[in-house]
Amino acid sequence: MTGTAVGSVLKTRFGTIRGVLFDIDDTLVDLEYAMTTALREVSEHLLPGLDQPGWERFGRIFTHETTHYYDRYLAGELTFNDQRLLRGRAALGHFGVELADGEESHRWLSAYSELQPAYVRAFEDVLPLLDVLDAAGIPYGAVSNNVHDYQRAKLDSAGLERVGRLVGTDTVGVAKPEPAIYLEGVRLLGTAPQETLYVGDNRLLDAEGSTAAGLVGVWLNRAGETAPAFEGHKVTSLAQLLA
Repeated sequence: MTGTAVGSVLKTRFGTIRGVLFDIDDTLVDLEYAMTTALREVSEHLLPGLDQPGWERFGRIFTHETTHYYDRYLAGELTFNDQRLLRGRAALGHFGVELADGEESHRWLSAYSELQPAYVRAFEDVLPLLDVLDAAGIPYGAVSNNVHDYQRAKLDSAGLERVGRLVGTDTVGVAKPEPAIYLEGVRLLGTAPQETLYVGDNRLLDAEGSTAAGLVGVWLNRAGETAPAFEGHKVTSLAQLLA
């Protein structure tokens, strides 16, 4: 990974930039790994004998096919724990298991909430990129569709304390793809939108949303998802940003 720095300017494959903003979940930290690992640990007693493909299906339902519940949380219709429990019930229900109201749901949710943070880890390509940005004097930060304090704790537990500038949904009262949330990140960096790279794993919320707000949006497509209609910037690893 290489980049040419001139003072506080860095030449990247997407042009010259003066700052970088990142999404957090599944961009800087491997949230899917943390979620699926904790899910299996707290649910094995409910699904004895489930094979590996079954667990993969279970995890995919929770992480990818129930995000409408998270959207309702962002809209203020559900609490964070409500959406988490509803997603768990949907995944278990796919395998014919009903998570009863009351004590059983409370135990499952409490166990998952306690275990999941322990499995949060940064992707291997994160620290090398931050080292390059630090050496070049390029400011960076994160903009997330979750509340500030929860994401601050997540970054710290993943060893990313140096990502000091952080904007959450409660910081400006809106969520991605509203322009204000990206622009608050730009303000914290002290850069101009057109000189600021924004990188995230969600094509719509991260790449297209930040581009619409005037930033240089980049889709981090780690999974190699096909999107023929997407005409924006794209990488499959953070290492490619400065290649």
